[in-house]
Amino acid sequence: MVRDEIPDLVTLQILQAIAETGTFRRAAVTVGMSQQAVSSRVRAAEASLGFALVDRTRKGSTLTTRGQLITEWSGDYLAAAHALALSVRTLRPEAAHVLTVAASQTISEQFVPGWMSTFRQRSGGDDQLRLTSGNSAFVIDQVRSGAAAVGLIETPEIPADLASATIRDDELVVVVAPSHPWARSKGSVTVEELAGEPLITRETGSGTRRTLEIALAETQPGLVLHEPAAVLATTSAIRAAVASGVGPAVLSTSTVQDDIARGLLLRVPVEGLTLSRPFTALWRTGTPLPPAAERFFTLLRE
Repeated sequence: MVRDEIPDLVTLQILQAIAETGTFRRAAVTVGMSQQAVSSRVRAAEASLGFALVDRTRKGSTLTTRGQLITEWSGDYLAAAHALALSVRTLRPEAAHVLTVAASQTISEQFVPGWMSTFRQRSGGDDQLRLTSGNSAFVIDQVRSGAAAVGLIETPEIPADLASATIRDDELVVVVAPSHPWARSKGSVTVEELAGEPLITRETGSGTRRTLEIALAETQPGLVLHEPAAVLATTSAIRAAVASGVGPAVLSTSTVQDDIARGLLLRVPVEGLTLSRPFTALWRTGTPLPPAAERFFTLLRE
């Protein structure tokens, strides 16, 4: 029986990295090998297969047509290998007590610090929670890639390819500085006025911003937000900008309740508009969760 020649897993990962980076040097960094070792593996695969996989030039490297086909055909295999590696990682002894969580901004700023403290206290210091933070789109990508075992998002759009569970509901409110005309009117504003006002917002992909966009569209189809007065990366920066009079913002009640109590910000009702979104926990479907994740979920359910 003639044995078919198939590039090994590492060689396929190298070819994928060359396709993505365009050079052997950057591909070597991606796969964690020396450039010499990467070149040697590609040459060995080409000799074994009997045809070239990479076109090498002074300006960079690209896959040949056959190299592109092999990389395309191996996509499912590489994804399955990655999933297997993640699953095997959960079996390591240290994985039982280490949990990597990716959380969106509001959750990471307002809730995760308290959860981390309770989490460690209940385990007697044995469990460790590692936190990365970004917008909801970032969190979803972290969970999909396996970089985080658990994701916590605040967008109402839940990805269908991930397992999920609602943690709690979160109310959003419109806030302004005491000097803003909406504050002086001592009344509510309409949905049209809210949409037509330049707001201070987070970037595209933020759960808070997406919740507002969806709510406006559902209340009045075709209604879109005015160009923002400013796009800022953190909730604390938005609160400061609102207080200084740059413009209104829509924020989680949990992040502004102290500012409202102190008179730094004022809440403005919006006629016919209720802003609420779920906080949702995400994890990869079919991938075993570390025991620490189960203990963390018990805390969240409480």
